[in-house]
Amino acid sequence: MSLYTKNGKPLQVSGTKVYSKSGKIVGKISRNKVYGMDGKYVGTVVGQRLVYRSTHSSYVSSSFISSNRGGSSRSYRSASSVWGDEPNIPD
Repeated sequence: MSLYTKNGKPLQVSGTKVYSKSGKIVGKISRNKVYGMDGKYVGTVVGQRLVYRSTHSSYVSSSFISSNRGGSSRSYRSASSVWGDEPNIPD
């Protein structure tokens, strides 16, 4: 699965885990939402984009443990006009 942020920043997906381009853990996918290791909402998956939606910010999931992984050389894409904001992705 190819996944990018709203502004086109490439993300890595491995199973249900989402990582930044540099390999830092972003969160885990549960249904169409991504939750950080602390269980807090990170963003919503809309097509191939991860978008932060303030109306979903109160959603919480269980916490989890994961390690980082190697970086990626994928390039950025153009920004999307999908409703929502750019999620806060570590990098």
